[in-house]
Amino acid sequence: MASTYMMRPFEAPGVSVHWPDSLTSRRPSGGLYHSQRPATIPIMKVVVGSSNPVKIAAARAVFSRVEPRTHVVGLEVSSGVASQPWGDEETRRGALNRARAALIPDADYGVGFEGGVVETEHGLMTCAWCVVVNRTGRIGVGGSVNALLPPVVANAIRAGRELGEAMDALTGLHNTKQSAGAVGILTAGLTDRQRAYEHILALALAPFQRPDLYTDG
Repeated sequence: MASTYMMRPFEAPGVSVHWPDSLTSRRPSGGLYHSQRPATIPIMKVVVGSSNPVKIAAARAVFSRVEPRTHVVGLEVSSGVASQPWGDEETRRGALNRARAALIPDADYGVGFEGGVVETEHGLMTCAWCVVVNRTGRIGVGGSVNALLPPVVANAIRAGRELGEAMDALTGLHNTKQSAGAVGILTAGLTDRQRAYEHILALALAPFQRPDLYTDG
């Protein structure tokens, strides 16, 4: 079984943060947590519950800011929900199922991303959720990436198509969900699926970055 790795908080340049004794007392002097393993050996393993390269790249980008020697891999698992999740609750449940399935014996963290759609007063919108779990049972959740879908795409999804399929049909491109994604296409590159997933993963890491703030009571 993998040892439980304690994340070290990362700080924004120019921002002074006083970290509680509960965090700093467990780290060597100098302020940063370092393993005694050689620098060339990864000290934290993160498993993403998907083989989608966009999700894996998003996890690698965020976790490398926490610990540069993180090893991130993807593992194809079942989401336990519909292939096109509908609503925040189902989408969030899919992310949780993926995260738990990804927490294999040698993993320190399991990460689940799930994209879905949600009906609103403005029309059908995208949504996305990320869940992170560790070996101690701590869970972090972040979401939700809402972008209004074009009527032709929304109607196709309501008729039973998946979002990725509808976007492929709209653009004439192949497998857009493993590249820019719907948000990248709809915003003409102002953002893309990877950056959106990086954002919700960072939000999901809040309980791990500041465990002192997430205690009962």
